[in-house]
Amino acid sequence: MQAIVNTQQSEAWNGHEGQHWAEQADRYDTMAEGINGPLFAAAGIGERDRVLDVGCGTGYLTRQAARLAARGTVLGVDLSAPMLARARAAAADERVANIAFEQGDAQVYPFTASGYDVVISRGGVMFFDDHVAAFANLGRALRSGGRLAFAGPQPTGSTGDHARAFAALGPLMRGPSPAARGMGSLTDPDRIHEILGAAGFVDVSIVPVEVPVVWGRDASDAVEFYFATGPVRHNLADVAPATVEEVRNDVRAALRGYETPGGVLLRGGIWLVTATRP
Repeated sequence: MQAIVNTQQSEAWNGHEGQHWAEQADRYDTMAEGINGPLFAAAGIGERDRVLDVGCGTGYLTRQAARLAARGTVLGVDLSAPMLARARAAAADERVANIAFEQGDAQVYPFTASGYDVVISRGGVMFFDDHVAAFANLGRALRSGGRLAFAGPQPTGSTGDHARAFAALGPLMRGPSPAARGMGSLTDPDRIHEILGAAGFVDVSIVPVEVPVVWGRDASDAVEFYFATGPVRHNLADVAPATVEEVRNDVRAALRGYETPGGVLLRGGIWLVTATRP
Protein backbone atom coordinates (compact mmCIF):
# COMPACT_ATOMS: atom_id res chain seq x y z
CA MET A 1 0.00 0.00 0.00
CA GLN A 2 1.13 3.51 -0.83
CA ALA A 3 1.51 6.43 1.61
CA ILE A 4 -1.53 7.48 3.65
CA VAL A 5 -2.22 11.03 4.82
CA ASN A 6 -5.91 10.58 5.66
CA THR A 7 -4.99 8.33 8.57
CA GLN A 8 -8.24 8.74 10.53
CA GLN A 9 -10.27 7.69 7.50
CA SER A 10 -7.93 4.77 6.86
CA GLU A 11 -8.36 3.49 10.40
CA ALA A 12 -12.13 3.88 10.25
CA TRP A 13 -12.66 2.20 6.88
CA ASN A 14 -10.41 -0.69 7.85
CA GLY A 15 -12.46 -1.17 11.02
CA HIS A 16 -16.12 -2.02 11.63
CA GLU A 17 -17.59 0.29 9.05
CA GLY A 18 -15.45 -0.98 6.20
CA GLN A 19 -16.19 -4.55 7.23
CA HIS A 20 -19.93 -3.83 7.38
CA TRP A 21 -19.86 -2.31 3.89
CA ALA A 22 -17.97 -5.36 2.61
CA GLU A 23 -20.41 -7.79 4.22
CA GLN A 24 -23.45 -5.80 3.07
CA ALA A 25 -22.12 -4.77 -0.34
CA ASP A 26 -25.26 -5.80 -2.22
CA ARG A 27 -27.42 -3.74 0.14
CA TYR A 28 -25.29 -0.63 -0.20
CA ASP A 29 -25.14 -1.03 -3.99
CA THR A 30 -28.93 -1.33 -4.16
CA MET A 31 -29.25 1.85 -2.08
CA ALA A 32 -26.98 3.79 -4.44
CA GLU A 33 -28.28 2.35 -7.72
CA GLY A 34 -30.23 5.51 -8.55
CA ILE A 35 -26.98 7.51 -8.67
CA ASN A 36 -25.27 5.33 -11.25
CA GLY A 37 -27.25 6.29 -14.35
CA PRO A 38 -26.89 10.07 -13.95
CA LEU A 39 -23.22 9.72 -12.99
CA PHE A 40 -22.32 7.59 -15.99
CA ALA A 41 -24.28 9.88 -18.30
CA ALA A 42 -22.25 12.82 -17.00
CA ALA A 43 -18.93 10.95 -17.20
CA GLY A 44 -19.45 9.92 -20.83
CA ILE A 45 -17.11 6.92 -20.63
CA GLY A 46 -16.02 5.68 -24.04
CA GLU A 47 -15.12 2.09 -24.91
CA ARG A 48 -11.39 2.86 -25.10
CA ASP A 49 -11.18 5.18 -22.10
CA ARG A 50 -8.81 4.81 -19.18
CA VAL A 51 -10.95 5.32 -16.09
CA LEU A 52 -10.07 5.98 -12.46
CA ASP A 53 -12.70 5.30 -9.76
CA VAL A 54 -11.86 7.18 -6.53
CA GLY A 55 -13.14 5.69 -3.28
CA CYS A 56 -14.29 2.64 -5.20
CA GLY A 57 -15.33 0.65 -2.13
CA THR A 58 -16.57 -2.81 -3.05
CA GLY A 59 -16.21 -2.00 -6.73
CA TYR A 60 -19.73 -2.10 -8.17
CA LEU A 61 -19.33 1.24 -9.95
CA THR A 62 -15.83 0.23 -11.04
CA ARG A 63 -17.12 -2.95 -12.67
CA GLN A 64 -19.86 -1.07 -14.49
CA ALA A 65 -17.28 1.42 -15.73
CA ALA A 66 -15.12 -1.45 -16.98
CA ARG A 67 -18.02 -2.73 -19.05
CA LEU A 68 -18.49 0.70 -20.61
CA ALA A 69 -14.73 0.99 -21.27
CA ALA A 70 -14.68 -2.48 -22.80
CA ARG A 71 -11.46 -1.80 -24.76
CA GLY A 72 -9.97 0.44 -22.13
CA THR A 73 -8.89 -0.04 -18.53
CA VAL A 74 -10.33 0.86 -15.13
CA LEU A 75 -8.52 1.31 -11.81
CA GLY A 76 -10.38 1.46 -8.50
CA VAL A 77 -8.59 3.01 -5.50
CA ASP A 78 -9.77 2.88 -1.90
CA LEU A 79 -8.40 2.95 1.65
CA SER A 80 -10.40 -0.06 2.85
CA ALA A 81 -8.80 -3.50 2.69
CA PRO A 82 -12.03 -5.43 3.47
CA MET A 83 -13.97 -3.53 0.82
CA LEU A 84 -11.24 -4.05 -1.78
CA ALA A 85 -11.16 -7.77 -1.03
CA ARG A 86 -14.87 -7.89 -1.85
CA ALA A 87 -14.27 -5.80 -4.98
CA ARG A 88 -11.55 -8.11 -6.30
CA ALA A 89 -13.62 -11.21 -5.61
CA ALA A 90 -16.65 -9.78 -7.39
CA ALA A 91 -14.59 -8.76 -10.44
CA ALA A 92 -13.12 -12.26 -10.63
CA ASP A 93 -16.54 -13.89 -10.26
CA GLU A 94 -17.97 -11.70 -13.01
CA ARG A 95 -14.91 -12.24 -15.23
CA VAL A 96 -14.25 -8.52 -15.64
CA ALA A 97 -10.73 -8.59 -17.05
CA ASN A 98 -9.93 -4.91 -17.80
CA ILE A 99 -9.99 -3.86 -14.15
CA ALA A 100 -7.59 -3.51 -11.22
CA PHE A 101 -7.86 -2.38 -7.61
CA GLU A 102 -5.27 -0.68 -5.42
CA GLN A 103 -5.33 0.15 -1.73
CA GLY A 104 -4.19 3.72 -1.33
CA ASP A 105 -4.98 7.32 -0.48
CA ALA A 106 -6.05 9.12 -3.65
CA GLN A 107 -4.97 12.46 -2.14
CA VAL A 108 -1.32 11.45 -2.49
CA TYR A 109 -1.38 8.29 -4.63
CA PRO A 110 1.33 8.40 -7.33
CA PHE A 111 -0.98 8.02 -10.32
CA THR A 112 0.58 7.99 -13.75
CA ALA A 113 0.64 11.58 -14.97
CA SER A 114 -1.97 12.15 -17.70
CA GLY A 115 -2.74 8.44 -17.41
CA TYR A 116 -6.55 8.66 -17.39
CA ASP A 117 -9.30 9.99 -19.61
CA VAL A 118 -12.03 10.01 -16.94
CA VAL A 119 -12.09 10.19 -13.13
CA ILE A 120 -15.33 9.15 -11.43
CA SER A 121 -16.43 8.92 -7.81
CA ARG A 122 -19.71 8.00 -6.13
CA GLY A 123 -19.14 10.00 -2.98
CA GLY A 124 -15.61 8.93 -2.09
CA VAL A 125 -14.11 12.36 -2.75
CA MET A 126 -15.96 13.79 0.26
CA PHE A 127 -13.58 12.30 2.78
CA PHE A 128 -10.28 13.97 1.91
CA ASP A 129 -8.51 16.00 4.59
CA ASP A 130 -7.23 18.50 2.02
CA HIS A 131 -9.63 18.69 -0.90
CA VAL A 132 -7.57 21.10 -2.99
CA ALA A 133 -4.49 18.88 -2.75
CA ALA A 134 -6.54 15.79 -3.49
CA PHE A 135 -8.29 17.19 -6.55
CA ALA A 136 -5.01 18.64 -7.79
CA ASN A 137 -3.53 15.15 -7.59
CA LEU A 138 -6.50 13.75 -9.53
CA GLY A 139 -6.10 16.55 -12.06
CA ARG A 140 -2.50 15.53 -12.66
CA ALA A 141 -3.71 11.98 -13.28
CA LEU A 142 -6.04 13.19 -16.03
CA ARG A 143 -4.88 13.91 -19.56
CA SER A 144 -5.39 17.37 -20.97
CA GLY A 145 -9.12 17.68 -21.63
CA GLY A 146 -9.86 14.75 -19.32
CA ARG A 147 -13.16 14.64 -17.44
CA LEU A 148 -14.00 14.54 -13.75
CA ALA A 149 -17.48 13.41 -12.68
CA PHE A 150 -18.61 12.75 -9.13
CA ALA A 151 -21.77 12.58 -7.05
CA GLY A 152 -22.24 13.79 -3.50
CA PRO A 153 -25.11 14.62 -1.14
CA GLN A 154 -26.97 17.88 -1.04
CA PRO A 155 -27.37 19.53 2.38
CA THR A 156 -29.61 17.56 4.72
CA GLY A 157 -32.94 19.32 5.10
CA SER A 158 -35.63 19.02 7.74
CA THR A 159 -38.50 18.25 5.37
CA GLY A 160 -37.13 15.57 3.04
CA ASP A 161 -38.02 11.88 3.07
CA HIS A 162 -34.98 10.89 5.13
CA ALA A 163 -35.55 13.59 7.74
CA ARG A 164 -39.16 12.53 8.20
CA ALA A 165 -38.51 8.79 8.17
CA PHE A 166 -35.67 8.90 10.71
CA ALA A 167 -36.93 11.84 12.80
CA ALA A 168 -37.23 9.74 15.97
CA LEU A 169 -33.53 8.92 15.78
CA GLY A 170 -32.42 12.51 15.21
CA PRO A 171 -32.01 13.58 18.87
CA LEU A 172 -29.68 10.62 19.50
CA MET A 173 -27.42 11.29 16.50
CA ARG A 174 -24.98 13.62 18.23
CA GLY A 175 -22.19 13.45 15.64
CA PRO A 176 -20.73 11.49 12.74
CA SER A 177 -19.01 8.18 13.24
CA PRO A 178 -15.26 8.13 12.46
CA ALA A 179 -15.83 6.92 8.90
CA ALA A 180 -18.63 9.41 8.28
CA ARG A 181 -16.56 12.47 9.16
CA GLY A 182 -16.33 14.54 6.04
CA MET A 183 -19.72 13.38 4.72
CA GLY A 184 -20.96 16.96 4.50
CA SER A 185 -17.73 18.52 3.27
CA LEU A 186 -18.91 19.00 -0.33
CA THR A 187 -22.56 19.96 0.10
CA ASP A 188 -22.06 23.69 -0.64
CA PRO A 189 -21.87 24.43 -4.39
CA ASP A 190 -19.81 27.58 -3.80
CA ARG A 191 -17.25 25.54 -1.88
CA ILE A 192 -17.14 22.92 -4.63
CA HIS A 193 -16.48 25.63 -7.23
CA GLU A 194 -13.78 27.15 -5.03
CA ILE A 195 -12.01 23.83 -4.42
CA LEU A 196 -12.08 22.65 -8.03
CA GLY A 197 -10.95 26.02 -9.31
CA ALA A 198 -8.06 26.10 -6.86
CA ALA A 199 -7.13 22.56 -7.94
CA GLY A 200 -6.89 23.67 -11.56
CA PHE A 201 -10.16 22.41 -13.04
CA VAL A 202 -12.31 24.41 -15.46
CA ASP A 203 -15.86 24.15 -16.85
CA VAL A 204 -17.22 23.17 -13.45
CA SER A 205 -20.89 22.20 -13.51
CA ILE A 206 -23.01 21.34 -10.45
CA VAL A 207 -26.48 19.96 -11.16
CA PRO A 208 -29.09 18.95 -8.54
CA VAL A 209 -30.51 15.47 -9.10
CA GLU A 210 -33.21 13.65 -7.15
CA VAL A 211 -32.55 9.92 -6.80
CA PRO A 212 -34.40 6.98 -5.22
CA VAL A 213 -32.78 5.31 -2.22
CA VAL A 214 -33.96 1.78 -1.37
CA TRP A 215 -33.39 0.95 2.30
CA GLY A 216 -34.82 -2.56 2.47
CA ARG A 217 -37.50 -5.03 1.44
CA ASP A 218 -39.96 -3.67 3.99
CA ALA A 219 -39.92 -1.44 7.08
CA SER A 220 -38.63 -4.13 9.44
CA ASP A 221 -35.84 -5.13 7.08
CA ALA A 222 -34.86 -1.48 6.58
CA VAL A 223 -34.73 -0.85 10.33
CA GLU A 224 -32.50 -3.87 10.95
CA PHE A 225 -30.08 -2.70 8.29
CA TYR A 226 -30.09 0.98 9.23
CA PHE A 227 -29.50 0.38 12.91
CA ALA A 228 -26.48 -1.81 12.06
CA THR A 229 -24.75 0.92 10.05
CA GLY A 230 -21.65 2.56 11.48
CA PRO A 231 -23.05 6.04 12.21
CA VAL A 232 -26.07 4.66 14.06
CA ARG A 233 -24.08 2.09 16.03
CA HIS A 234 -21.58 4.79 16.97
CA ASN A 235 -24.24 7.13 18.35
CA LEU A 236 -26.32 4.49 20.12
CA ALA A 237 -23.42 2.70 21.79
CA ASP A 238 -24.11 4.26 25.20
CA VAL A 239 -27.88 4.68 24.93
CA ALA A 240 -30.15 2.62 27.19
CA PRO A 241 -31.51 -0.48 25.41
CA ALA A 242 -35.09 0.45 26.26
CA THR A 243 -34.64 3.84 24.59
CA VAL A 244 -33.08 2.25 21.52
CA GLU A 245 -35.97 -0.19 21.21
CA GLU A 246 -38.51 2.62 21.48
CA VAL A 247 -36.75 4.58 18.76
CA ARG A 248 -36.51 1.48 16.54
CA ASN A 249 -40.26 1.02 16.81
CA ASP A 250 -40.90 4.67 15.96
CA VAL A 251 -38.62 4.52 12.92
CA ARG A 252 -40.21 1.26 11.77
CA ALA A 253 -43.64 2.85 11.97
CA ALA A 254 -42.47 5.87 9.98
CA LEU A 255 -40.86 3.72 7.29
CA ARG A 256 -44.09 1.82 6.68
CA GLY A 257 -45.31 4.95 4.95
CA TYR A 258 -42.54 4.50 2.37
CA GLU A 259 -43.09 0.82 1.58
CA THR A 260 -43.56 0.15 -2.14
CA PRO A 261 -43.60 -3.04 -4.24
CA GLY A 262 -39.91 -2.33 -4.90
CA GLY A 263 -38.98 -1.92 -1.23
CA VAL A 264 -38.74 0.97 1.20
CA LEU A 265 -38.15 3.90 -1.14
CA LEU A 266 -37.03 7.35 0.02
CA ARG A 267 -36.12 10.20 -2.30
CA GLY A 268 -32.80 11.93 -1.79
CA GLY A 269 -30.99 14.86 -3.36
CA ILE A 270 -27.45 14.72 -4.75
CA TRP A 271 -25.14 17.09 -6.57
CA LEU A 272 -23.83 15.80 -9.87
CA VAL A 273 -20.50 17.56 -10.41
CA THR A 274 -18.46 17.61 -13.62
CA ALA A 275 -15.27 19.44 -14.50
CA THR A 276 -12.44 19.34 -17.02
CA ARG A 277 -8.67 19.40 -16.82
CA PRO A 278 -7.49 22.21 -19.11
